[in-house]
Amino acid sequence: MGSIAQSLPAPNRPLAWLWEWLRDELAPYPGRTLLVARMVTAATLVMIISMTFRLPYGAYAALYALNVSRDSLEGTKRAVQSIVVGFVLAGAYILTGAMLVLGDPVLRFLWISASLFLIFYGISATGNFAAWTRFGYMAVITISLWDRHVGAQTKVNGLLWAIWMLTMASVIAFLLEILYAALRRGDDLLDPLAERLACVEELLRSYASGRPAAAATHSGITRLAMLGTSRLRGLLNRSMNGPEYAQEMGAVVAMVGRLVDLAANLPRFAGHVSEADRDRIGKVADWIAEIRHDLNKRSIPHGAKPTAEIEAWPDLPLLGEIEKAVLLIREVRSGSQSLAIYDSAALGDGGGPPELKLNTLFKSEHLRFGLKGCLAASLSYIIYSSLFWPEISTSVTTCFLTALTTIGASHQKQVLRFAGAVIGGFVIGMGAQVFILPYIDSIAGFTLLFVLVSGAAAWIVTSSPRLSYLGVQVAFAFFLINLQQFKIQTSLVVARDRVVGILIGLLVMWLVFDQLWSTPAGIAIRKNFASGLRLLAQLASEPVSNDLRTAIERSYSLRGELNTQFDKVRSLADGVLFEFGPTRQKDLELRSFVRRLQPELRALFVMRIALWNYRAQVPGFELPESVRLRQQAYDEHSARMLEEMADRIENNTPYTSNGVDSRALLNRTVDAVECEQPTQLPTGRAQMFVELLRGIDALTTSLASEIASGI
Repeated sequence: MGSIAQSLPAPNRPLAWLWEWLRDELAPYPGRTLLVARMVTAATLVMIISMTFRLPYGAYAALYALNVSRDSLEGTKRAVQSIVVGFVLAGAYILTGAMLVLGDPVLRFLWISASLFLIFYGISATGNFAAWTRFGYMAVITISLWDRHVGAQTKVNGLLWAIWMLTMASVIAFLLEILYAALRRGDDLLDPLAERLACVEELLRSYASGRPAAAATHSGITRLAMLGTSRLRGLLNRSMNGPEYAQEMGAVVAMVGRLVDLAANLPRFAGHVSEADRDRIGKVADWIAEIRHDLNKRSIPHGAKPTAEIEAWPDLPLLGEIEKAVLLIREVRSGSQSLAIYDSAALGDGGGPPELKLNTLFKSEHLRFGLKGCLAASLSYIIYSSLFWPEISTSVTTCFLTALTTIGASHQKQVLRFAGAVIGGFVIGMGAQVFILPYIDSIAGFTLLFVLVSGAAAWIVTSSPRLSYLGVQVAFAFFLINLQQFKIQTSLVVARDRVVGILIGLLVMWLVFDQLWSTPAGIAIRKNFASGLRLLAQLASEPVSNDLRTAIERSYSLRGELNTQFDKVRSLADGVLFEFGPTRQKDLELRSFVRRLQPELRALFVMRIALWNYRAQVPGFELPESVRLRQQAYDEHSARMLEEMADRIENNTPYTSNGVDSRALLNRTVDAVECEQPTQLPTGRAQMFVELLRGIDALTTSLASEIASGI
């Protein structure tokens, strides 16, 4: 069921929808003001240093200070490390290449084209996206430097200044985060989860008490639904707590996001609530309160009710979905203890799979992406070089910043970049040049203007991913106009040139990425969702090796691929909104369907990880041979069900497997457990194993039923 946050605009009220969407995106939320203040402070310090000491590349440095990750102190530290490493490597690469090709224009063009291909190929193929994008960004913004008719020493100095300024800006932002972390108390991941759960709990308690929910509660849930969970998933990706924690909490984050989406829709569907339903709603609210308490105390809940026992809500089906989501969160959290034991008993040093795998490095999709990005950026380079107009070199930067792997995702960034260029360049930039800057004669006055514009841009940056890129481009366009020269900029030519370069870059991107080897997001989302199901089927059949260390490494490899698929599907779902054509309506329906199933698939993923311990016979999870063989038969059937679901989604083939065989195999496994329990299987372990199997069976059967009828 689609959420309010994801609803499409009504055809007869497009402007009203747009206003409501912007209002929700820009509404304040806890911590947003402090985050914006830190961002603006860092950017302002960089601007003052650049303007006072006449240091070049101030615009790029201020942008990086504004836009460095501030999700957590550890996340900021890792982001800064990636930035510094990427910039230094880019500088070494550019200096080496320049020494070889600087004297020959043809050779220099070939070197630039090869470098552009390397950049785009690396972004697609490597695991360290952050460091590689920094490497590419440094190379892209300094391309025009090597075409200037100045001495070699001046060019080298320009490159070194670029490295120094961007590194300095990143370090300044990091130092501010250290200061903020020293003054702050709380958890960057658990606090936002607790906020979301508290909002849903408050809404449910209003229904349980028979009173209307407060307007602040409705607006808060709508805002959280609009905000999504991408920031929390980013925190998990940078977490240092180990892969098991990231996988368990990844499922919790997904299910909490699903819970918020359902709650956002509840006022539209909940009518009369009976007395019996009120008691049940109050019980669900109590469960949410327990989950919040367990998360904040980092404790492990026990006795989660299996989803298979949920009773129907004939009058309020949406509340049934909410109850199911809450119970899934409890079940996922109930597996925490087993996962922790698995970590210490089996892994020892906690090693994981490498980020870069050779078997994925040479895929044809990476080659195509590299060629498309290289072609678009090279065409932009040829255009501004042929016109002898280096001021529009922002066209190359535009190609780099908007080049994503599908049409929809590229459209999204192109629209936001163009809108940001117009707002930051024409409206704010030129408006300030005409009406404000002629009356400013000191750096203090300019600092006040800079803080106001940066604050507005930073507020947009801290919106959900659907709008945040607009804020980046507003700031970037304004910075390019006013921080490239060490004086108050009153010439309108600078703003014109920057925006023209952006328009040329967007035109080239449309020609190359939309017309050459284009991959519509609707097709890509179907393919990647099916791929996730197949990877989950492989995990259900693991381990295939009797060597525990080999089995663990294989398990981690599969888990990493599955997490990547989950993130990719969510990104593709947003890209569908920016594609138009005869298949748009079907693609939107597929998007809604896939988004609804993603949290359940994540929960099944985490349960499968817990069940893997029993299949691998990890110490503390040993099963008698008779039970293990029954479990193996059940898992093989479950894997076949997942494979057939994938075929159904990708190729629209008939779905033949059913839950009857699955339930029969489950019952045989439970019978085997009951036979072995008094003598060979401890009661606690038997109960946990059976509940885990039942939860997996309920989820797998539910997914199979929805996919069979929904595609």
